[in-house]
Order: sequence, then C-alpha cells, then structure tokens
Amino acid sequence: MRRIAVVNMKGGVGKTTTAVHLAAGLARAGLRTLLVDADPQGNVAHVFGIAVGVSLTDLLTGDAEPEAVIVRGVRERLDVIPATPAAFTLETRLAGAPQRETILARRLKSLDGYDAVVIDSSPAMNLLTYNVLLYAHEVVIPVGMDSMAIIGARQTLDGIREIRELWPERPLDILAVLPTAVNVTTIATRAAFDALERDPSLSDRLYRRGVRQCIDVTYALAQRQTVWEYAPKSRAAEDFDALIGFVTGGTARDERTGDAAGEASQAVV
Repeated sequence: MRRIAVVNMKGGVGKTTTAVHLAAGLARAGLRTLLVDADPQGNVAHVFGIAVGVSLTDLLTGDAEPEAVIVRGVRERLDVIPATPAAFTLETRLAGAPQRETILARRLKSLDGYDAVVIDSSPAMNLLTYNVLLYAHEVVIPVGMDSMAIIGARQTLDGIREIRELWPERPLDILAVLPTAVNVTTIATRAAFDALERDPSLSDRLYRRGVRQCIDVTYALAQRQTVWEYAPKSRAAEDFDALIGFVTGGTARDERTGDAAGEASQAVV
C-alpha cells in the first residue's frame, strides 16, 4: 500500500487541490484510495460536501476507530477521513501522550483494503505534520510560483531530513517537487523555475511539467467537484492526468529531465 503525503510549510500553494486530485486521480486509475485530511482547516470535507460527524481528531485521541471515521464512497474507489477545526487542539490534548508523533501510524496500522493512502497536511511543522511524515513513505511537495513557496519547500525538506535523522528506520522518499499555478508567460513563473533548477535539493526531484494555472480548478472546487468532473477537457485535467500517470508509472518517469521553462511553455494555452 502506497502512502503519499502532500506537504509544504507554506500555505496557498495548491496543497489541498493537489491532494484531492492525486487521491481522486488514483481512484480513477483503478486504485482503491483513502484520502486523509490532516489539515485542521478541514477543506477536504468542504470540497466533497461531506457532513462531518466523527473526524481525524477522534481517531488520534482514541475516541473512535478507523472504521468509524472513514467516510466511504465519496467517489468510486475513494474514501475519506475528514478533519475539522477541532484538530487545532490536538497539540494540547496529546501533550502527554507517549510517542505522540507516531499516533497516526499506530492508529492506521491495521488499515486494510486500500492500494494507496494520500494525506493532506497542515502548512506548518507541527504535531500533525510530524504524524503525517512518520506515516507516509513518499512525499509530494507542491510549490507555487513565488519565492515564499520555494522557501516553504526548503523548510519542508529540512523537516524531512530531521525525520530521517530521528527515525532512520522509517522510509521517506521525495516523490515529486510539483510546480503549481504554472504560467510561463509571467516573470514570476520563469523566476520560480530558475530558482527551483538552481537549488540542488529541489531540482533532483522536480516534476518539470507541473500543473498549469487554470480557473476551472477554482470553479470545480466551488461546485464540490474535481476538475475531471467539472471540466474534463481543461488544461488542469490534462496536467493532473499526466501527474497520475507519473505517480503510477503509467507514463515514462522522465518528467524530471529537460528544460523546465521549455516544457511549461509548450503546455500554456
């Protein structure tokens, strides 16, 4: 079972959008998928129109078992563990818990029946994010086309290095550094790609195709739909299809090679 965390210490980089479409895309590709919302803002439930009863908070505090918090059939082959703002209190409520950084891994240890688990995370290196990184085996780092998002990506890598040092027995691989809201006609996008290429810690895992800027994504989420449901012929639907192919190995994994700005410019319509 693959465990993929979507993480960036900077907010507003398309993290939840990426997590939702990664999970929904894997489900569309035939994989039984669980999407876990580990961001106290609880946007995943809003995107899918889920009326939340028990949530991630109840799972981590031991007040509910995984079976009770999983919302089934959100989409075909896609289930969700939702979050609510109650998760903001977990740092305090779990202050005295033993090995509290690994509670999520222990609570989901018996999880069965899934091919993939995708976890959305909070934009901070807090207790929830540590739990996410200690459960996941792979990480996708969305990066918006601005300098602060790149700083957030570097801070995320610092957190991953810390995890690897403190828990060396736990596998944690960078699956992709994912440019989001790509519009190569802007100076900001070109500058961001240049910075990503020049950073040796980020360029090695850079998914150069990225996901293009596309207003249909905003409209889709407002309608509580994925972009495939709202605008299946849009540039975002095409880009997320390519990303799913990359993640599943359905397309050649050479998206990390070639000229980033050149590939992005070919994608702009």
